[in-house]
Amino acid sequence: MPASIFPQNVIALVWDFDRTLIPGYQQDPLFAAYDVDSAQFWAEVAALPGHYARQGILVGRETCYLNHLLTYVAAGRFPDLSNARLADLGASLQACPGIPEFFDETRRMVTEVESLAQHDVRVEHYVVSTGIRALMRGTSIAAAVDGLWANDFIEQPLGPGFLSDSGEPGAEPRPISQLGYVLDDTTKTKALFEINKGVNTDPTINVNAPMAADERRVPFRNVIYVADGPSDVPVFSVVRRNGGRTLGVYTTGDRTNFRQVMELQRQERVDSIAEADYRPGTAAYLWLTESIREIGADIVAHRQERIAGIRQPPGHVN
Repeated sequence: MPASIFPQNVIALVWDFDRTLIPGYQQDPLFAAYDVDSAQFWAEVAALPGHYARQGILVGRETCYLNHLLTYVAAGRFPDLSNARLADLGASLQACPGIPEFFDETRRMVTEVESLAQHDVRVEHYVVSTGIRALMRGTSIAAAVDGLWANDFIEQPLGPGFLSDSGEPGAEPRPISQLGYVLDDTTKTKALFEINKGVNTDPTINVNAPMAADERRVPFRNVIYVADGPSDVPVFSVVRRNGGRTLGVYTTGDRTNFRQVMELQRQERVDSIAEADYRPGTAAYLWLTESIREIGADIVAHRQERIAGIRQPPGHVN
């Protein structure tokens, strides 16, 4: 068997964002700053697919809010809303208890277990969200994770003939005007496969190219996915089906959120559930750290088995 191009010694914790790493919704500061009625905005978003369907136009239910946000920008309801402004607004978002400290604590934890340290077992944290990347970049969470997949906006679209135009777009922030990278509930699984195959560490790897399980950077058995709701079912399914672990989390005092997470457990979408509190001693902390220890032990056992399976060349026959 050829040696893997990756040592497969990484444990990846993949996180949703809203009501997982923060207790509420990331867009709340945006609506508050511009005095926009959030209930009206989301009611309009919910009605968009039906209105466009009557015109024979299909829109993505999970991502049409992004286009509606751009409509608000064009209409002057979010004047001068740039990516920098979004990041400034994101700075006001409060993380769930224990975040971001939990990220470094788990990275350090595996270095303090001798057997794991001997095999250079490490922990990485990633955010995969259908939210707005610029908002998240303003939070304390962004600098503490190893990667962030979310929706991006373009401020200054490149026009026809830009390849022969020697000028570069100005550096001054401009209002967002187009969608860049777009992620919905289903395409979140693509981000998961990018982590699995190592595309995020080596862009020359094609995420759609065939790759044997023992050649992937982060086998799914080394993945833990943490999220809060029904929209995460596609990712929950991929992770569990391939031997990974899943945790459903809920926020304090939100009965609807708790019921949704309970339903995920009843449907066997998640391995366990806990409150979105990651301080030492909490249910989420204990479940996640114990899962990391167990996965780490499995990595060591798997690597020792591979090493033992390497046969020595035959000696000379006298």
